[in-house]
Amino acid sequence: MAAKSLRLAALTGLCLALTVPGAAVHAQQAGCSGHALHDAFNFWEGAWNVYGTDGSFQGHNLISSGGGGCVLHEHWQPRQAGMDGHSLNFVDPASGAWRQVWVSSNLHIDYSGVPYGDNTMHLEGEITYFRPGAGSRSAPFRGRWERQENGHVIQHFQQFDAGTQSWGEWAHLTYVPRGEDPNGTDPAEGAAGPASPAGLFDD
Repeated sequence: MAAKSLRLAALTGLCLALTVPGAAVHAQQAGCSGHALHDAFNFWEGAWNVYGTDGSFQGHNLISSGGGGCVLHEHWQPRQAGMDGHSLNFVDPASGAWRQVWVSSNLHIDYSGVPYGDNTMHLEGEITYFRPGAGSRSAPFRGRWERQENGHVIQHFQQFDAGTQSWGEWAHLTYVPRGEDPNGTDPAEGAAGPASPAGLFDD
């Protein structure tokens, strides 16, 4: 009798859940794939070898999609051990803009923005350098990404200098698909890659 009552209670609870509008809507959600704004940063997805402006190998970056296409996960592995970085990239429901939150060793970046053309992204916000127990300092920061016709992606960062009241170079990188890199998936030290083309900022 007790077992029968428990089964009846469970079935009643299931029926109630299926008839609650909110539960039904939640069950039918299919993620973000296929929505133009949410797909706007997909050109960055992939496994990459990353080179500096002089063509020197800087490290690997893995950009993968998750959450039904609602988020891009970044895992940066530079040549220097212990300096890996991670970011979450998503469309902020509150602003309707793309947002990236990056954290690495003693470094935090939080910035937002939108594409400035096809296969592009522009984000602006703030970079913060910190050490636990020793305070922090912050500055305006901006980044641009642009996919090239050859399948490479250019990534360009600048930080604002309050003293000179101007934007200074922070990093200018070229992404090459790991499976298509003439230097192989794990370039040897000293391997020469493509030098970065012109910067993405014109001011």
